[in-house]
Amino acid sequence: MSRRQYVARGVPGGYRIWDNKRRGWWGDLYELCPDDLLTELNGEANHTKVTALLKHYRALKR
Repeated sequence: MSRRQYVARGVPGGYRIWDNKRRGWWGDLYELCPDDLLTELNGEANHTKVTALLKHYRALKR
């Protein structure tokens, strides 16, 4: 049984994305985890799509 590479985890103040492959946090801290990002992480976890979603939500924070 293989583990997913990316997992959304609750941390103080919101959610972060844990990368099982490199064993570290990936991306920014989110106060609320967007539904489409959470769905992708819990589903197919396509690296390209996850990266695009992160860039989109990072741009909205500016």
